[in-house]
Amino acid sequence: MIDRQTIDKIMDATNIVDVVGDFVTLRKAGVNYKGLCPFHDDKTPSFMVSPSKQICKCFACGEGGTAVNFLMKHEQITYPEALRWLAKKYNIEIQEKELTDEEKQQQNDRDSMFIVNEWAMKYFQEILKNDPDGIAIGKQYFRSRGIRDDIIEKFNLGFALSKRDALAIAATKAGYKAEFLVKTGLCIQGEKGIHDRYAGRVIFPWLNVSGRVVAFGGRLLDSRTKGVQQKYVNSPDSDIYHKDHELYGLFQAKKAIAKEDRVYMVEGYTDVIAMHQCGLENVVANSGTALSVYQIKLLRRFTQNITLLYDGDEAGIHAAMRGTDMLLAEGMNIKVLLLPDGDDPDSFARKHTATEFKAYIEQNATDFISFKTRLTVENVTDPVKRSEAIGGIVKSISVIPEQILRSTYLSTLAQRLGIKEQTLLNSMNGMIRKDIEDKEKERERENARNQQTAPQEIIGLHTADEQTQEVERLLIQSVIRHGEEVIFENLETEDGGTTSLTVAQYVDYDLGSDGLTFHDERYNQILREAVEHSGKEDFKAETYFMHHPDADISHLATQLAIDRHQLGKSFQVKQREGSLRQHVQHLVLDLRMDIVEKRLKEIQTEMRQVGSDRERAMELMEEFKSAQELRNALAKQLGNDIIR
Repeated sequence: MIDRQTIDKIMDATNIVDVVGDFVTLRKAGVNYKGLCPFHDDKTPSFMVSPSKQICKCFACGEGGTAVNFLMKHEQITYPEALRWLAKKYNIEIQEKELTDEEKQQQNDRDSMFIVNEWAMKYFQEILKNDPDGIAIGKQYFRSRGIRDDIIEKFNLGFALSKRDALAIAATKAGYKAEFLVKTGLCIQGEKGIHDRYAGRVIFPWLNVSGRVVAFGGRLLDSRTKGVQQKYVNSPDSDIYHKDHELYGLFQAKKAIAKEDRVYMVEGYTDVIAMHQCGLENVVANSGTALSVYQIKLLRRFTQNITLLYDGDEAGIHAAMRGTDMLLAEGMNIKVLLLPDGDDPDSFARKHTATEFKAYIEQNATDFISFKTRLTVENVTDPVKRSEAIGGIVKSISVIPEQILRSTYLSTLAQRLGIKEQTLLNSMNGMIRKDIEDKEKERERENARNQQTAPQEIIGLHTADEQTQEVERLLIQSVIRHGEEVIFENLETEDGGTTSLTVAQYVDYDLGSDGLTFHDERYNQILREAVEHSGKEDFKAETYFMHHPDADISHLATQLAIDRHQLGKSFQVKQREGSLRQHVQHLVLDLRMDIVEKRLKEIQTEMRQVGSDRERAMELMEEFKSAQELRNALAKQLGNDIIR
């Protein structure tokens, strides 16, 4: 466990703008920063980051918090892992004991798979650098492709020995279990045990957007790819890798993509690597698979501008055509460039400087309308085929979410083809209406399925219990925000002295006098710790709980504290009316009122069910009368300030 002193040191060093900026393209917005939210399908920047408050928040989906909360949500990692991530980023040493075999066994599979992959990447690198076969075969291959040593290091390239169980043996000796070698795809389970998946291949590690090793690609050397041998072998899908969720080279390219506000999409590993070596770093590859919505949304965090860059053969044309509608539907601005015959991005990059390559792209890349028109409509004389091709282009335009851009593209197409714009507009509107109708029908079918399976007893949403929970939330929010602040001074004590009460102490005293506690045990823990620390001069409840070692409490405290901060002029938060003391007193009284009202309803229900038990009926009537009197007294105290 990481001690609080180290946590405080980590949090003091952390700059949330730097952390979020590693994953989201941020732009200055007054004193704050904003970008597209990585936690939902954000079309306009709604994710705000406050450097002064060291917090972030999406004002569309509500996600946010400290840098730790952001990392936990974004990277799907634990609280300690997020702290270690920050410690590594800011060069803060964390003293932790080596895990025992029992503790290693208890680590979840996901963590173990990342650990195994990290080890394997270093193992392949070590073979390439120092093993005789790695140098003679693996490094020689990269040399033959003109890849420099610094680029080999940048992309963590490696080599797998030809012996079928070399990695399996080395991993076992290093203490890694066969179970995770198979789960990551590094090894394959056979009848006689496990054997290496990538034996005799040069290795291309896949890093996710945060730099963790999620998968590998292995390429056979040219001399072995003749016949039936499969040139490339890639990691299978696993708990940490889904091929349609990742893009090769994104980790190395993300800063350049944000800086250039454009990404080049190519097909293969060597295309990415050659362009980096040429000097163009804002490039990623989907490695021959069809683009997915996940990948597009991943790119859209960094830029809306994409250039599809492929060789000019039939395969390159097909690659450029597929996924176009998905890119347009996600709001991406597409350009397409097919390189001259005989060239792919790899070979072209090796023959040109970055300036030359970039100039060629700028001069020859076309928008997708021109590209699709040239390929599918021009020189087509058959009326039916020509009509179908034009309809396909109009269909692509129809999925663009921005209306003005749709109209601009449609006008361009009409002029290019010599067709009346109104004709194309009517066709496009018909496509949009049909798409809306299809989606509406699907929603209706989904609603019908949900109604069939929904519990019949669920009638209302806002029950008495939920009212109580909301008041409890507001009360513990006050403890988090103001727990250390004194709201009662010079109170007389039984021994004739005087004392003061902080917000936390008052809430604890008032509820404790009747044995009342919160329904949420986290709230009870927060109140206890706030009371325990109230006497300390340097205690600040909000900071203390936002940086709490318990991840649940830290996240809860951040969520309850965050909405009072003004992250931008567009997001003004209404301030508390009246004094802090009045606010807290009213919350406590309101909680008591909710408890009494709930009990009154319970008594009424029980009275209807008591039957012929006259003695029990009389007891309930007496209790009901007492509860009514208490409710009236509370209402009188609350006056018109009852919180609902």
